[in-house]
Amino acid sequence: EDDFQFLHCEHCQQESPKLKLLTCLHTLCLSCLRKSKPSGQCPMCQTAIPQASSIPNVDNLLFTNLQARLKVYKKIVDGVDLFCDNCKKAGEFWCSSCKEFLCTNCFEVHERYLKRESHDAKKVMDIRAGSAKEFLEGTKKTSNLSCSNPTHKSQSVSVYCNKCEKALCCICALLDSQHRSFCDIRSETQRRQEELGTMIQELEQKRNNFEVTYSVLQDEAARLEQAQREMRKLIREHVEHLVQLIRQEEEELLVLVGTRQEQGRRELSRELQHVEGVLKRMEASRQLVEKMNLYATEQEVMDMQPFIKKSLEELQQLEPAAVGDQMQHRNFAECGARLQAL
Repeated sequence: EDDFQFLHCEHCQQESPKLKLLTCLHTLCLSCLRKSKPSGQCPMCQTAIPQASSIPNVDNLLFTNLQARLKVYKKIVDGVDLFCDNCKKAGEFWCSSCKEFLCTNCFEVHERYLKRESHDAKKVMDIRAGSAKEFLEGTKKTSNLSCSNPTHKSQSVSVYCNKCEKALCCICALLDSQHRSFCDIRSETQRRQEELGTMIQELEQKRNNFEVTYSVLQDEAARLEQAQREMRKLIREHVEHLVQLIRQEEEELLVLVGTRQEQGRRELSRELQHVEGVLKRMEASRQLVEKMNLYATEQEVMDMQPFIKKSLEELQQLEPAAVGDQMQHRNFAECGARLQAL
């Protein structure tokens, strides 16, 4: 179960049958999305949520389908209600292509009539002895793409049209003249996987720059706090030597120091929050692409890759802000000058 915690909502860590993928590539359940509607931001990285007035309609197909496949595996492991989907006898086999349990007799018929279809039916006992990862890898291999033509859903898909950017069956490729510039669907799937992998590698290089900026901002926040403490102590040491007539000046100085510190703290907090959000988006991107490489079917890659690619391209455009120049005004020079005059 620990290996598949990533299938839970990243905010509340609860399992949900309806997971949504945001443009920042964090995955949230509908409940957490509704709670985030007033702010219009992702609760993980504070990135603006498109269509904040409504729930985004991009489903995380990879995670949803993995949940469904894991439920089948859990059912097999628990050994509860394993009945043949054809005759309701004890289910001894599972066909990942048909997504059905089969008894021994139905399995023999299944093998006789579908031997040319390369269906991968395994014994329930063998599946139970294996791991969940092995089961998911096996079902990944047997998951087929669907033709974009709704009337050809039963046709095997092996062609990709570069013009309309859709998966096609051979019938569509031969008879529909609007399609041209074809390639093998598996080549296109592999290309899309490699494209996402390349983008993640490029983001990893940029991530180092954001991590450096984040570290500098943290150091600056600590320096600001230390400077504030030292200045308050210095002010009190000097003011204590003055008479009651200048106590009012002491309080004004303390207020000024507090104002400067609070102003600097708010600015640093916003910058830290932004950089932290970008880092979380990058981590979410890396994990999602990694899980797609491990578990995504070709259908899931075809459906989700354009959306993920767009989000990764947005991340690639981000640059960490220059820190040094922004920090120059965050000091207590005015306080020191007034104290010296006092």
